[in-house]
Amino acid sequence: MAAAAAVMSCGALSSSFRTLAIVHTSNARTKDASFRSLSFSASTSHNLFSAGLVQMKPVVRPTQRSIVCEVAKSKADSAAKRARQAEKRRIYNKSRKSEVKTRMKTALEALDSLKKKAEAASEELVPIERLIGEAYSIIDKAIKVGTLHRNTGARRKSRLARRKKMVEIHHGWYTPPPPSITTTDSEAIIA
Repeated sequence: MAAAAAVMSCGALSSSFRTLAIVHTSNARTKDASFRSLSFSASTSHNLFSAGLVQMKPVVRPTQRSIVCEVAKSKADSAAKRARQAEKRRIYNKSRKSEVKTRMKTALEALDSLKKKAEAASEELVPIERLIGEAYSIIDKAIKVGTLHRNTGARRKSRLARRKKMVEIHHGWYTPPPPSITTTDSEAIIA
């Protein structure tokens, strides 16, 4: 119970200590493991805590028992590195996603303007197809490096293809084939 009190009091100490040792001097009358009285050692250093986790570990010496509080730096350093890496990836992915959105917007606006033209020729679709091809390329690169999920990329490419097909159908440059009748459909028509 006294050891638990020592652990709690060590955690509640001011953060101005780098290393703190709580030392119990051995009593000749009692040889039990509990702490009767706690005193600070003379070797307490007063460096500031650096960012990190506080570790507490009991140290057993032949003549005395002590509890030492230390700051662990390794986990804090690796967490800081992970944060730096995540920020670098976030900026990289943000620029890729922005480029995908810009290319899609450019192609979709060009398709909309072509659809609104009353007298449009099929040759006017060629530069728009080039824009769509560039958008496909950027989407595929974003999928390859892991910025976009493959299903998201497929959905965006499909959106461009559907919009292009709608423009072609609207101007009469493309007529969709009639739906094919399967055997189950023909059986339903007969019955």
